[in-house]
Amino acid sequence: MARTRATDFEEKQRGILENAAAVFAEQGMEKASMSQIAAHAQVSKALLYHYYPSKDALIFAIIMTHLEGLETATEEADDPTLPPADRLRQLVGAVLENYRGADNQHKVQLNAAAALSDDQKAEITGVERRIVKRFSTVLRQINPDLDSSDRPLLMPVTMSLFGMMNWVYMWFKEGGRISRDDYADLATTLILEGIKAVR
Repeated sequence: MARTRATDFEEKQRGILENAAAVFAEQGMEKASMSQIAAHAQVSKALLYHYYPSKDALIFAIIMTHLEGLETATEEADDPTLPPADRLRQLVGAVLENYRGADNQHKVQLNAAAALSDDQKAEITGVERRIVKRFSTVLRQINPDLDSSDRPLLMPVTMSLFGMMNWVYMWFKEGGRISRDDYADLATTLILEGIKAVR
């Protein structure tokens, strides 16, 4: 008879991933050990290995869970009935809100390439591309000239926006003089005003 899944399986899994992300963010991918992660998560090593058979499986799960949450957030926030500029602002706000409390997961995503297999990298890239495409679609609506075959600037502009969003964790302080909404307004304005001048 197959073993039934514990009712708190997903809660335990989420707790392990959050604690593991904190250890990886502090210690780095190489130095962090499964023993340290188990201790930080206050679970036995046996339980940790029950959920994740290896360190790379754990790293992959942290990144995929983070990205899948981001993809869901942007999908739910996306409203094609809005004017494109407002649609873009809503998407930017969704990303920045999704990043709230996720600094450790973000650091793991940015620094884990060497720990992942080619198949894992490909799966991660697939999710990232879907998220990026949602933004590039809106930016193309705002300025179709960005997608010119003579001077293809759509992807550089899209990735410039992600650069502003992805590195916000390096300087943003919760409760500081600028809120996430303030920064969402700023990042959106910089892109909207900037692409007006792109020729």
